[in-house]
Amino acid sequence: MSFATPADLLDRRRQVILDGDADGFAALFAPDAVIEMPFEGTPEAPLCLAGREAIGEYARRMVASLLRIDGFDVTAVHQTQDPEVIVVEVNTKGSITTTGKPFSVMSVQILRIRDGRIALFRAYGDPRLAAQLRS
Repeated sequence: MSFATPADLLDRRRQVILDGDADGFAALFAPDAVIEMPFEGTPEAPLCLAGREAIGEYARRMVASLLRIDGFDVTAVHQTQDPEVIVVEVNTKGSITTTGKPFSVMSVQILRIRDGRIALFRAYGDPRLAAQLRS
């Protein structure tokens, strides 16, 4: 299934994230899609994922992790001069399942949407999230 508009795709992405649907998340991406996370780089959150299969494996690990996402809200969408590219600001809230400790993080995400699927996803998340989770 591909999506007619970026807004439709963003709405579906929000729903699959809140539902913990890793396979649904992966299905939003083109087969050769790339995810880049420049501020990440641990074995659990690699710097770059290439291909829908790798994205699905990563999403399944995240769903099984100790983080539960309770809120995932796009607070702004910015169109660019390139009709395939949008920039979104996202506020993600959740908790650590073992302790119930809440977290909240903002991110800026750049998405290239081609033929109704995500072809490139770059996420610039707040690097202070790790400190929130440790304290």
